[in-house]
Amino acid sequence: QVQLVESGGGLVQAGGSLRLSCAASGSIFSFDDMGWYRQAQGKQRELVASITVSGSTKYADSVKGRFTISRDNGKNTVYLQMNTLKPEDTAVYFCNAVEVVPGTVRGSRDEYYYWGQGTQVTVSS
Repeated sequence: QVQLVESGGGLVQAGGSLRLSCAASGSIFSFDDMGWYRQAQGKQRELVASITVSGSTKYADSVKGRFTISRDNGKNTVYLQMNTLKPEDTAVYFCNAVEVVPGTVRGSRDEYYYWGQGTQVTVSS
């Protein structure tokens, strides 16, 4: 059983900063990509940032230059540093991770996708 638990959300004024953490627990073989999504009320979930095991990152255009994603492979933890927050950043932020395990056939592999419960980020004016 693998669980992802987000923390660090809260209420912050525009221009402020927050640092989100997502810690994985349980029996983990290996994580491939990890990332953050967000979903504002009445809108679809969107990718905020992702990071590969080697540290390659991608960001949504709306957060480039303001957010930074990072990970600690030894701790199976991913972080999202959010600076210069704007009211439009208000959303529930979800952590996700891809677990890679040996496949049912020798030499193959299986991938499993996990989601955290979400943490609320509210940016006020």
